Amino acid sequence: MASLVLDLDHVQLAAPKGCELAARAFFGGLLGLAELDKPQSLRARGGCWFQVGSRQLHIGVEERFRPSLKAHPAFAVREIEALFERLARSHIECRWDAAIEGRRRFFANDPWGNRLEFTEPLSISPSNLPG
Repeated sequence: MASLVLDLDHVQLAAPKGCELAARAFFGGLLGLAELDKPQSLRARGGCWFQVGSRQLHIGVEERFRPSLKAHPAFAVREIEALFERLARSHIECRWDAAIEGRRRFFANDPWGNRLEFTEPLSISPSNLPG
């Protein structure tokens, strides 16, 4: 049976009420993601949206927020060492992981404790770059 799923449109991370300033500082400032305008009909819900390559990251307010400690998005990055250092200089705890052969990767948490993965292939070629 052929899949009816075409692609991944966006990923949503949950965050507590009032998360917007921290989201903009972390995802917009530290990671350099461009913020997107949320549709007018959704703005009252809080949170904010960011562009990640051809996909989107939605930060959504969850009433009874609990951080996701295992499930996580994985961000494909360039210059992973530089990103690791940028986050570490901003007092974000980063942890290298070598469990996947052929990839450099580390884990960090967003401002609310959600797990995030950052990954880069050991050798860069057009076939393993996103988009």
